[in-house]
Amino acid sequence: MSLRYLHHLLIGSPLATSRLTEERLGNIRALAALSPDALASITYANQEIYLGLVVAGAAGLAYAWPIALAISLLLAILALSYSQTITAYPSGGGSYTVARENLGTTAGLVAAAALLIDYILNVAVSATAGIAALASAFPTLWPYRTVLALIVLAAITLANLRGLREAGAMMTAPVYVFLGVYLALIAAGLVRMAFEGAAPLAAVAPPAAQPVGLLLVLHTFSAGCTALTGIESISNGVPVFRPPETRHANQTMLAMAGLMAALFLGTIGLTQFLAVTASADQTILSALVRRVIGGDGPAYLLVQFSTLAVLMVAANTSFMGFPRVAWIMARDGFVPRQLGNLGDRLVYSNGILLLSGVAGALIVIFGGDTHALIPLFAVGAFLAFTLSQAGMVRHWWRVRGPRWMVKSALNGVGTLATLVTLAIIAASKFVDGAWIVVLLIPLLITSFRLMHGHYAHVAEELGLRGLPPSLRPLPRPRVVVPVAGVHRGVIKALRYACSISDHVTAVHIEIEAGSGEAVRRLWDEWGLDQDARLVIVRSPYRSIVAPFLTYLDDTDLAHNDGQHASVLFPEFVPAHWWQGALHNQSAWLLRMALLYRRRLFGGTRAIIDVPWYLRE
Repeated sequence: MSLRYLHHLLIGSPLATSRLTEERLGNIRALAALSPDALASITYANQEIYLGLVVAGAAGLAYAWPIALAISLLLAILALSYSQTITAYPSGGGSYTVARENLGTTAGLVAAAALLIDYILNVAVSATAGIAALASAFPTLWPYRTVLALIVLAAITLANLRGLREAGAMMTAPVYVFLGVYLALIAAGLVRMAFEGAAPLAAVAPPAAQPVGLLLVLHTFSAGCTALTGIESISNGVPVFRPPETRHANQTMLAMAGLMAALFLGTIGLTQFLAVTASADQTILSALVRRVIGGDGPAYLLVQFSTLAVLMVAANTSFMGFPRVAWIMARDGFVPRQLGNLGDRLVYSNGILLLSGVAGALIVIFGGDTHALIPLFAVGAFLAFTLSQAGMVRHWWRVRGPRWMVKSALNGVGTLATLVTLAIIAASKFVDGAWIVVLLIPLLITSFRLMHGHYAHVAEELGLRGLPPSLRPLPRPRVVVPVAGVHRGVIKALRYACSISDHVTAVHIEIEAGSGEAVRRLWDEWGLDQDARLVIVRSPYRSIVAPFLTYLDDTDLAHNDGQHASVLFPEFVPAHWWQGALHNQSAWLLRMALLYRRRLFGGTRAIIDVPWYLRE
């Protein structure tokens, strides 16, 4: 099976660029493709709130509902603020674009670094949380969660490499099944609570290990704020909507925010008022499901599998957002240009593969433990939120327009709210792992600037400003042909060399004593000395590269014509890619040495390949 056939089998046949508009998403698919991260965040945010408060026993767990209300208020502020971002920046890019255009390049790079880290962590957290939901139903799977999370990651990566439409179609069913199941669960829980009344937490909560204090509440609030990650994804992905993009994106944003609030408040409220607690081998949501509908029957398994499925596709938010932000940054010259290349299936394949690789490494490093990954999660998200909102305040002051003061005030409230939240998260989670993100962001910004400086230097070097380049034809070159022996490929290369030059020299590097004389006998026997002079260079240390480079430098200096000899490589190409490993790579080593070696004096050394293709 050829690699090309395997590629088409897994990824699909290439799509024409003209079909790019057809690959846009309607509201139903867009909600499924862009909101799973935000909607499914209840699976790990609820868990973190529970783990943060349970150490204080019943008194601590009583704070779950007030914390959920505070987070929901923050959700409403962010949703309204990002709706304005969608209208003002329909080209997408989110925090990076807004911050760079309004607050300067440095602020934009900070936002970009934070956003990219958040996207990567979302993939790792979603995959591991999904496996935790599965393992809650089947506890024997807990030891294999790392491997299972990597399998989930591979499946999501493959779906996204196949293209936007297929990824969106695959995500639609799990998202809407998840919504239906959990909304039904909340309704059933409310009915149960209405008939049974609220249960006392003191009867089921474990003994308090520490008292309730401000530090504990703030620490739990910062952990619960992971429920808000992913809310910016729609503003980043406006271009994937069908026209009119901004109207459809705003509708989807408001629908997503309303559903997030309903799921978050509903599940947290039921957990507290039904006095639900969890054991070490299950999540708090699994315990809630058992409390509402009971047992391990088909209904319980349906909820757990729908949780797994939505967390599998929650990673798709990052697979939509990360490559698009990377494309915008590549266009601006801050990340490798390859991240801006549109693949065969009209997706940014390199960005997808980079995201998958880094997220997979995190899953392995942290042993597939969601709780270990969470402290890294919210810092980047809220840093990007804050810079985006501050940028929008500056935007309205610059652009003005109808009701600009109201819009600016709304984004100002968003800036203050997210800034205070960021300070709480950074302080309370610093020793738990947030320091990694705090250290990583400056390193990423330095890398972005170095890459941008390199691209600027290349543009300056290759630019046509100043003195125009000379278009006078060069004199016929001197050509040097490295030869390991005499065969059809060498003779073909010599014929080509003689067609472009009157001064052709073949060079054989003699590693084993006597090999040079054997080559010379064949050379003379076939009459090749009439067209090209054969030079044998002995290598006392069995090296090919160093003696050949020394010969080139010596002959260039000897001719003293201001030119470097061109080097022409005769090279046979096997019929199959794997057969190349069966041959030494001398030509490749020489080519790399010539390509990246600075010359003794000005001029150009051309490097020419003349292939000989071997038959099947």
